[in-house]
Amino acid sequence: MQKIRTLLFTILLFTSGLLLSCKNESLPKPKAFLALEYPVQEYSTFESQTRSFSFDKNKIASVKEVKADAIEIHYPQMKATIYLNYKRIDKNLDKLFKDAQKLTYEHFIKADDIIEQPYINPNDKVYGMFYSLQGDAATNVQFYVTDSVKNFLTASLYFYATPNYDSIYPAKEYIRSDMQHIIETLKWRKDEITDFTIRCGPNEINM
Repeated sequence: MQKIRTLLFTILLFTSGLLLSCKNESLPKPKAFLALEYPVQEYSTFESQTRSFSFDKNKIASVKEVKADAIEIHYPQMKATIYLNYKRIDKNLDKLFKDAQKLTYEHFIKADDIIEQPYINPNDKVYGMFYSLQGDAATNVQFYVTDSVKNFLTASLYFYATPNYDSIYPAKEYIRSDMQHIIETLKWRKDEITDFTIRCGPNEINM
């Protein structure tokens, strides 16, 4: 009888262990983007020190003018910065185009794809190219714009972390929207706007 009780106790203990181990078993979770929430975008107008141009920037971002031709737009919550560089055109438009395009395609080695979106705004004389880079590149969003006469502006987005496209994707999309808004609201100083033939790289459009 004692042997039977011992056997039953052993079976019961073993069965309980199996049930407990089943309840505590963790199942693998599917991969997903971070569920981060950012405030609804509200914008205010920013004008450069040189007063050569102005645009609308997100109110949550802070602007630092490093010097007259270099501006930083900081997003502390997202550990990101947009770097803007302004150049005056002085018979060097071709070089400015090549430098801007070279900066983008230097990151193509680590990028999975580059999406180009030409931008043409004849009313405000703003023309250029908007780039979205997919993959673990150092910068995922860039653009350049010009009036082809006097003004040339480039912008690049950088995060203060090792590039990981999945983890930065929500923040990248949020700031990408802000960068598109910068282009759409960009205005050159009015007394500098003239009629011209616009050039977006190798293409020309007579205005």
